[in-house]
Amino acid sequence: MAPFLRQFLLLSLVSTISIPVVSQSPPQSDPQALNLVSQAMMALTGGTVVSDVTLNGTATWNVASLSETASATLIAKGTGESRFDMTLSEGPRSEIRNDASSGNLGELIASDGSAYPWGLENCLVNAVWFFPQLSVLGAMGDSSLIFSYIGPETRNGTAVQHIRSYRYIVGATPEATALNQQLSTMDIYLDATSMLPSAFVFNIHSMDEIDPGLSVEVDFSGYQSVNGVKVPYRIQRYVGGNLGLDFSVTGVQLNSGVSDSLFAIQ
Repeated sequence: MAPFLRQFLLLSLVSTISIPVVSQSPPQSDPQALNLVSQAMMALTGGTVVSDVTLNGTATWNVASLSETASATLIAKGTGESRFDMTLSEGPRSEIRNDASSGNLGELIASDGSAYPWGLENCLVNAVWFFPQLSVLGAMGDSSLIFSYIGPETRNGTAVQHIRSYRYIVGATPEATALNQQLSTMDIYLDATSMLPSAFVFNIHSMDEIDPGLSVEVDFSGYQSVNGVKVPYRIQRYVGGNLGLDFSVTGVQLNSGVSDSLFAIQ
């Protein structure tokens, strides 16, 4: 996709001035998909309301030929704020997402303290990729979020139910609607027996081009009950098929009153 066209379409997503389009009914979520989302949330929470989470642990960070194991923390508040901090030998590294009223934002804070903002194209999937209760599964009441049922599958030798989510913009141009769907799509795999999420899959994109995207897969395993809430004690993030992050939980804090200041974007 040519850069100028990419910029035009991204501006279409956030512009408050829209070109009139033919009125059409917005898509509706598949009832079967919504039923599976409800079952997953009940399996995850048992009805307990989760407002924030802090996961402390150790993580192995793999980039190119570098592999390092160090302490790490994953923090989320609501379905729109998340933070990943890891203390590497060269210094601390952080990833922050904040879907505030000013728009969907994200940034990387490198070990030297430099902040690198994420493009809008990488801020349309749900901010909380590591804690299923505060992912898109916990945002089912959002009318812009559309769920569809893909069907039963076998994944890594285990039977799963496959559902998909994306966001829909009311009144946007067809081009912006299609692009938003592409950038916000997330595939969700639920264990067919326990209904606990086993994986999320979505794409990230380079700063220069939107297509093709680079696949990100987040695998969840080792669920344990913490105050009635099922927490995955191992979270693995693959980028382009390579294991980039392997996080093992050693401590969990739920509903501790996490401050919004932790998710401030520079």
